Amino acid sequence: MDYQVEVLLEKHDDFTTFLNTKIREYNDEHSPYHKNTRQKGSVRPLNLIVNDHQQQWIGGITAEVYWGWVEINKFWFSKEYRGKGIGGKLLAKAEEAAKQMGATKALLTTYDFQARTFYEARGYQVVGEIKDYPPGSSYYTMVKHLI
Repeated sequence: MDYQVEVLLEKHDDFTTFLNTKIREYNDEHSPYHKNTRQKGSVRPLNLIVNDHQQQWIGGITAEVYWGWVEINKFWFSKEYRGKGIGGKLLAKAEEAAKQMGATKALLTTYDFQARTFYEARGYQVVGEIKDYPPGSSYYTMVKHLI
């Protein structure tokens, strides 16, 4: 078998699309769950937006519900609103909405310097840790059973 390797130090959108397509085809062939998520409406968005009294965004959550899970992708609040209990209430509201959408488990990632203890206080457990990512910190994958 004859081949050569080309090293590029810049983005190559066509090659990225090629790899994404091949990985998607492989996953579809070996996992009906992956294949089903490609159907319109199978991955459902969940967004909770928090506004101040002037209708300015001060934070919120973006998530997706699929495979019986809610994957929390983004969760942020303006500094002046932190530590007032709003985040815990918002997370509980997101979990409740996700349960109504069929989720039985929740998944998220966080860093040492972000919100690990916040999530642990609300029932999330660390199921994976990458140490020294970024250097001097850890990156965590956390899950919670919703029912």
